[in-house]
Amino acid sequence: MRLLSVGLVLVLAASAFGAPASGAEPVRGAAALAEKGAGKKRLSNAQIKKLLIEESIAAYDGNCPCPYSRASNGSRCGRRSAYSREGGESPLCFAADVTAEMVQAYRDGHPDE
Repeated sequence: MRLLSVGLVLVLAASAFGAPASGAEPVRGAAALAEKGAGKKRLSNAQIKKLLIEESIAAYDGNCPCPYSRASNGSRCGRRSAYSREGGESPLCFAADVTAEMVQAYRDGHPDE
């Protein structure tokens, strides 16, 4: 999907600068550049941790998942957050909450990232 998007952007950029978008050569050239530029860059552990935290917070049904979140009145959630309360849900809020096993599971589930 990412490769297709990069190729489309390159074709549109080429046509914007006067290159013919209807010819076969510019499209092939754009695809080659897209393939070359879309080298598989592996996400760092920090990037994966950030993604997992964002997903965890997004999955929380409420407005105070983490201590640093803001309540509906604009105040910080602090000890009122789900993270700080014992018993209920415990969303991932900090990088230290994400284990190496979680990072590896993400990598296993997303081999192209």
